[in-house]
Amino acid sequence: MAADQIEHDDDRTRPADQPPLLDTELEHLPPELRWREWMGRVEAVIFASSDPVPREVLAKVVGRNCNIDLIIDDIREDLRGRPYELVKVAGGFQHRTRPAFAEAIRVASGQKMDKASRPLSQTEALVLMTIAYFQPITRAELSSFFAKEISRDLIAVLRGQDFIASGPRSPTPGAPYTYVTTKTFLSHFGLDTLRDLPDFEALEDAGLLSKHKLLAGEIPMALATGGGEGEGEE
Repeated sequence: MAADQIEHDDDRTRPADQPPLLDTELEHLPPELRWREWMGRVEAVIFASSDPVPREVLAKVVGRNCNIDLIIDDIREDLRGRPYELVKVAGGFQHRTRPAFAEAIRVASGQKMDKASRPLSQTEALVLMTIAYFQPITRAELSSFFAKEISRDLIAVLRGQDFIASGPRSPTPGAPYTYVTTKTFLSHFGLDTLRDLPDFEALEDAGLLSKHKLLAGEIPMALATGGGEGEGEE
């Protein structure tokens, strides 16, 4: 049976709402062209998404033996010197404009700093950092940590920017809710996972950070300002 007849039969038996199968292996192409096509597909999928794209999603558009990490490396090399880059955040990959162009984008788009997007205050950043390192943690535990009450209004600010969310209930009397960080937190601060946070014990051992320094306001500037691997999004 001719190949075109086989393709015709496949189209006839496929449900009407099912799109044609994507040729991921591209065996008819020479290796170099195949690789460039895979690169184009991966970059297009990432570019079209407003959220970080997980590795397993990207694997759907390339061959079974395609190395996603090498594809990403080659895309990043192509973007070298461009005003945007490809970063790995919140468990996936995302296009972001480089931090140096954030102010130009804000001015050109007429964006205004509203309450929901304003930089965190020193106290808010300290509380957020504490939640990041010691989650899940209750408001009472935060208040005990800082030796002063952490208000519901402060927690509301962090929730309003989607940096934290409710975690499991604490086993302590009254079973209060705990707080944990979110994917938005990871994305905003340029972290792929919480494992990318500076190791707290190592910082303590090196004398760079301690509870005393934390309470005194000596925190990593990247966490206080949101200085991750990119500011804006494509």
